[in-house]
Amino acid sequence: MVIADDQELVRTGFCLILRARGIDVVGEAGDGAEAVAAVSELRPDVVLMDIRMPVMDGLEAARRVLARAPECRVIMLTTFDLDHYVYAALAAGASGFLLKDVTPAHLAAAVRLVDTGDALLAPSITRRLVERFAPGAREPGPRESGRPPRAAPGGRAPAVHRDLAALTPREHEVLTLLGRGLSNAELARALTLSEATVKTHVARIFAKLALRDRAQAVVVAYETGLVAPGDHDPPSWTGAQGRA
Repeated sequence: MVIADDQELVRTGFCLILRARGIDVVGEAGDGAEAVAAVSELRPDVVLMDIRMPVMDGLEAARRVLARAPECRVIMLTTFDLDHYVYAALAAGASGFLLKDVTPAHLAAAVRLVDTGDALLAPSITRRLVERFAPGAREPGPRESGRPPRAAPGGRAPAVHRDLAALTPREHEVLTLLGRGLSNAELARALTLSEATVKTHVARIFAKLALRDRAQAVVVAYETGLVAPGDHDPPSWTGAQGRA
């Protein structure tokens, strides 16, 4: 993996933590441009990418990395758990985010998780980001003052622009429930289907819409209007939110 952060002490600390847990760190980068170059040269499986870096920020670096190496998985590092840059990164295809005060055990577990092709974020957490930063989302309340603004950098809300015309009516239904944060088991219960059938529908949705994981599916569901901010899970469902 490659670690990109403009603070040398942070990079060194993460390297020591990950290597001590058997995770191979093949390179480091001090800014976004260096991160893109390192990925092109070293072809890592995972990149740990700080959002705010000089020369090129982590968001633009993540976009370029994912465009050049779509098989690479990107984890964003941030100080805020509700950050407009995080939302934009998820829309671009990042596999999740970590706060910079992450514990060593959580850091290592997160890297291993995304390396298997899974999303790091629970859909319910992704939904909080989308409800705040997607076009038409509500403005922050008084207690949320001091947070970054809702719009993406440059004043534009990022959009994924997925065409849902290729989906069957059942796949529309499944994507809508994915957007509301339901896991496969919860989807099976809500739709009275087997989990195997649900997994097939989810896999087809991902293939048709070129989605990387469930976190990005939540973004698509909101930005295409299948789910609106404030929508709730079906009345018949009372279970907890599923993992990504």
